[in-house]
Amino acid sequence: MKELIERIAQALVDDSEAVEVKEIAGKQTTVLELKVAKEDIGKVIGRGGHTADALRTLLNAASGKENKRYILEIIG
Repeated sequence: MKELIERIAQALVDDSEAVEVKEIAGKQTTVLELKVAKEDIGKVIGRGGHTADALRTLLNAASGKENKRYILEIIG
């Protein structure tokens, strides 16, 4: 899942080198912290949060097989 979010974020932003995804695993829930350059934060969140919501939807759909919950946090 980490690689999925990282690849999508790199495609969205101008500074793809600044994209960093940190995975914090728990028993049932895993938190993915997405960190991008300050000037690219708007591109990852999108107007009204639509892009961020779409990223979370993709993450939930892809994690269905694992019976594990993923939470995406975007850090600016």
